[in-house]
Amino acid sequence: MANGVRKFESRMRTAAGIFLLVCADLLILLAVVYSSVAARIYLLPAIFHSMPFYKFEPDRYFWLFPVWLAVLAYNGAYTKRFTFWDEVRALWKADFIVFVAVFTFLFIGKEGVEFSRAFLLSICLLSLLFFPLMRPAMKRAIYRMGFLRRKLLILGSGEAALKAAGTVRMEKNLGYDVAGFIGDGACGRAAIDGMKVHGFMDKADRYIERCGIHDVMIAEPGLEKERLSGIINRVQHRAENTLYMPDISGVAVLGTEIRHFFNQQALVIEIKNNLARPVNYITKRFFDFVIGIILLAVLLAPFLVIAVLIKLTSRGPAVFRQVRAGKNCKPFMCYKFRTMYADAGKRLDRLLAGDAAIRQEWEKYRKLRKDPRTTRLGKFLRETSLDELPQIFNVLKGEMSFVGPRPVTQEEIDVYYKKNSELCFSVLPGITGLWQVSGRNDTSYESRILLDIWYVRNWNIWLDMVILFKTVRVVLSGQGAG
Repeated sequence: MANGVRKFESRMRTAAGIFLLVCADLLILLAVVYSSVAARIYLLPAIFHSMPFYKFEPDRYFWLFPVWLAVLAYNGAYTKRFTFWDEVRALWKADFIVFVAVFTFLFIGKEGVEFSRAFLLSICLLSLLFFPLMRPAMKRAIYRMGFLRRKLLILGSGEAALKAAGTVRMEKNLGYDVAGFIGDGACGRAAIDGMKVHGFMDKADRYIERCGIHDVMIAEPGLEKERLSGIINRVQHRAENTLYMPDISGVAVLGTEIRHFFNQQALVIEIKNNLARPVNYITKRFFDFVIGIILLAVLLAPFLVIAVLIKLTSRGPAVFRQVRAGKNCKPFMCYKFRTMYADAGKRLDRLLAGDAAIRQEWEKYRKLRKDPRTTRLGKFLRETSLDELPQIFNVLKGEMSFVGPRPVTQEEIDVYYKKNSELCFSVLPGITGLWQVSGRNDTSYESRILLDIWYVRNWNIWLDMVILFKTVRVVLSGQGAG
């Protein structure tokens, strides 16, 4: 009886949370609509003087709200648990579907003259900005109110369980509360994050009933096949969702799909090679070229100012040139604004010879946190990443991309990369990359290589967009710069 009451209360809280989330989406849509009204009435006529007068009539556009909510629901916005960037992708996908649906309706119904297409286009464009900024914040506010949160029970007590708990807690957008751990492995922990690890994993279904668990995550890679199947079958119909963390690190995970073969009752993970698809490479190059031209036009004046300041504040050329390894390890001349003194090489040799701590730091990171070779202006350029602006010319020449593995010297390849060089340099090196948004100087050299390998294995256009957004945040915050 008590379990039945608990389940009913849980369902009611979930329904209330979904209602609040729908209300939040309606508020965001209202903000988008009235911002678009302001843009259509005041901003666009100031830019395009030939635009006709526009009077907003709210009752003509009420149908946009149910259409938008229906598309959001279809994309799982009220039923699925998304990480932040997966939610951004889902929101943009919903926006694109609404955009196509609205303009298809106007075209087929020949209603184009009755509606302002500029206004509708403004709605679609502004929603790309408003929803990713506002919806996750509103969702977290709903979580803090106690709605839509889910109790997660983790089965495991080893490294995988520790990683699972850390991942769930870092990703606030999921709304999970780790309720506890169950594990009976010989090499497991007695406690994780201050929480006792209980025993008897085979009786996990009893914990689910007793503690009101919503979801279960199995993070114990050492389980035998028969035992794993038995545990999954026992918890599957007790918990609302069962998640399994397989031990397949070192392979691509983005874009993988599950294939089912019903006759053989088999399950297959399909891992795609995005690098083998010419359309992906063409899209990436087109994106690089267009963005490169735009940035070059916008940043031409700052280019000249920085170059003059470098020449005035220290001896040597304004632009530092060095041979780096490009795609397929083909050498190319990489450009950067000079940030060091002209005798930087000699200074480094003296430092490494005279200070064991500095030598150890150099060997681990291939960089120095407090680098005396760097000029005062050079330190500022590095902190703001302005020293890398000349690499836009490398991008336009087809030698680099905006996102990719680090462009390194042949010496670094011979010493550090070795057998990993063929994989890492199967794509163009990038101005920014996964390691730059993962701690930059706080990341060891070996970790940077692993991040580059992960990037190449998992490459897709969406991953590039996420890294670019994260790069902006890292640069503006100065996180790990140097």
